[in-house]
Amino acid sequence: MTRAAENAAGDDAAAGERYRRHTARVLLVDDAERILLFRFMRVGGRPDLGYCWITPGGGIDDGETLREAAARELREETGLVVAPGELGPYVAVTSGYADLGWAKGLFREDFFLHRTAAYEIDTSGFETLERDQITEHRWWTLDELRSADEPVYPLGLAPLLVDLLAGRVPDEPVRLPWHH
Repeated sequence: MTRAAENAAGDDAAAGERYRRHTARVLLVDDAERILLFRFMRVGGRPDLGYCWITPGGGIDDGETLREAAARELREETGLVVAPGELGPYVAVTSGYADLGWAKGLFREDFFLHRTAAYEIDTSGFETLERDQITEHRWWTLDELRSADEPVYPLGLAPLLVDLLAGRVPDEPVRLPWHH
């Protein structure tokens, strides 16, 4: 994606009124071509309503660019320190309405691809909400991703990952279907 398009997406975050929550997320792929996912409660405080798997990432703080937020979230949630400019390409976006219990409204998620050597994930930087709602994490192969028993968000992740792992990085971010 062009820097101008990335900045425009970031401008939406700065505007604030358009999205209840705007997040920068990372498709973190290790050298064995596995993707890191976190198991998250589908509705906060309601484990009886099931779980889903999500990528690392989170809300964009005031004044942050998408890349800065994605790099910060990687550090906080996984222990991986990456400078914003060294983060991989901006590859996908999804948006839609959701009621997560702790937040309700129009959400937007922007995704970067970043490759790294396999390493031990450090979740000590989790915020309270993450500690309360994320029950585990693990690296997934593409085959495991395709046959997951619980929902994996974003929807369309497996086909997107096939292209990305084959080196087919889109010029503009792919629009993925919304998941709620």
